[in-house]
Amino acid sequence: MAQSLPVQAPIGGSVIPLADVPDPVFAGQMVGSGAAVEPPAGVAFDVVSPVAGKVVKMLPHAFVVVESSGRGVLTHVGIDTVKLKGEGFKVLVAQGDVVGAGEPVMHVDPTAALAAGYSMVSPVVVLDSKPDTATLVEAAKVTAGELLFTLG
Repeated sequence: MAQSLPVQAPIGGSVIPLADVPDPVFAGQMVGSGAAVEPPAGVAFDVVSPVAGKVVKMLPHAFVVVESSGRGVLTHVGIDTVKLKGEGFKVLVAQGDVVGAGEPVMHVDPTAALAAGYSMVSPVVVLDSKPDTATLVEAAKVTAGELLFTLG
């Protein structure tokens, strides 16, 4: 049995259950269990690593950090933001870097995403975890670096 995995909020904002994410892949927990955060509208924000570990995938709008027990945690900033091709996203670390939990990974100016009509709801999921295995915090809002959910 894997030990429980605390996952921090990569951004501050409102806690959103995955079922309420406006994307069927995340809402259906097809990539894994977790939660989402919706940042305050129209405000630029930093995205921090939800766990300590190695950055194994770094895209302008999303990244995966693998923590010490080998589980990958995906942070996907916004919905459909891949279509922006990096506009409004400033990546602060490189693929292969080792990051601490709460360490800034990217800076986001959501102006272009919001202008395009994209949601900034940002899913955070533990890849390949079983549906409904994440226990969300009780709080309605979190700040970046606070506990968002515990898996297992």
